Amino acid sequence: MAKRSLIISKAAAARILQKAGAERVSEEAAINFAAVLESIGLTISEQAVRISEHSGRKTVNAEDVKLAARS
Repeated sequence: MAKRSLIISKAAAARILQKAGAERVSEEAAINFAAVLESIGLTISEQAVRISEHSGRKTVNAEDVKLAARS
């Protein structure tokens, strides 16, 4: 498997899975979960940026993120 740089660390992804009830988390599961979270986060982030730009702002605020996550 090619090495890929993740924004969300494997450890953080594993902690989220454990908080959800997983007793143990494999390295591959943590890597895949981090990649999925990163993909979802990027989609929401792009939408939040579009919302802030549509409002005539350069700054993304909490409401932009909440609205983007809902859509």
